[in-house]
Amino acid sequence: MRIWFDVLTPKQVMFFGRAISILHDSGHEVLCTSRQYREAVELARIKKLKLTIVGRHGGTDRFDKLQASAERTWKLTELVGKFEPDVAASFSSPEASRVAFGLGTRHVGFNDSPHAEAVARLTVPLMSRLLCPWIIPYAAWTKYGILKARISRYKALDAAAWIKHENPAVESHDGKKILIRLEESKASYIADKALDTEEMVDSLVESLSSKAEIQILCRYDDQVEAARERYGNRAEIINRVVDGVSILRNVELFVGSGGTMNAEAALLGIPTVSIAPLKILTDDYLIKSGLVRKAKGPESLARLCKEIISNDRIKKTQQKKARRILSLMEDPTERMVSEITSA
Repeated sequence: MRIWFDVLTPKQVMFFGRAISILHDSGHEVLCTSRQYREAVELARIKKLKLTIVGRHGGTDRFDKLQASAERTWKLTELVGKFEPDVAASFSSPEASRVAFGLGTRHVGFNDSPHAEAVARLTVPLMSRLLCPWIIPYAAWTKYGILKARISRYKALDAAAWIKHENPAVESHDGKKILIRLEESKASYIADKALDTEEMVDSLVESLSSKAEIQILCRYDDQVEAARERYGNRAEIINRVVDGVSILRNVELFVGSGGTMNAEAALLGIPTVSIAPLKILTDDYLIKSGLVRKAKGPESLARLCKEIISNDRIKKTQQKKARRILSLMEDPTERMVSEITSA
């Protein structure tokens, strides 16, 4: 078979990585495309995933997003049309959805983020098949125009696709480290919203910079510059793209504003506090499971973090609970490969 993957984000590099290797090693012809987007391209290089770069990320502005998507759709039409795939796979890529639909190619899509309304509206109705974690209700998708019969759910969070294949041991280290992951501020579901993330991080740095080593992991170059100006030498601003699992193994506490690294940290057994600026269903599940705590505001965040880094029992309990919950999850990669090759 000829199989086309459109891999747009760091999460997708991790999520699709093993499936791409399995399919390639099984004799299938695989094309992996992406766009010019710092974190995805660099992580793919680290993970040795070969990508064909087509187009660019559109940034924050609506006009720029539309223009970049339109340009990318046209370029992909030419490239993918010549490749003639039997099936396309993407994590709700608007361009892949449009090109696959236009070429009459079966599209196996994945999504765990119904809160990203713009992307869902552009992709979900065009998918031949939608796969998602079991915690997401069918109604979260059918409202976008896809039939329930075309939805399959797997009993796992997406991060289980790679966490299950990691050494479960968390590295020991000297001192206390707190890692903060900033929000995806250029995503369409966040770009127009007023956020209090900055005030929350301010409170954490102010309260704990003298008690712990604080690292801030940014998503964009402008976030790096803004964080350097704001926090100076009170926090280490990480300006390189990193493998999330590798860096998480070295911290006592993770504070995250997005779904993927929250799930990674939680399933690795790292005490995790969510400062996500909107409702995320995967976060809700992790909070109910006791793997993630939710900060309600700046004071709440500082209080939770002080409590966690001063109590070693919290980390031991977290690790035990994470191992149990992860063991009950299936590997989404197996479902992915099966669904793609069934075409």
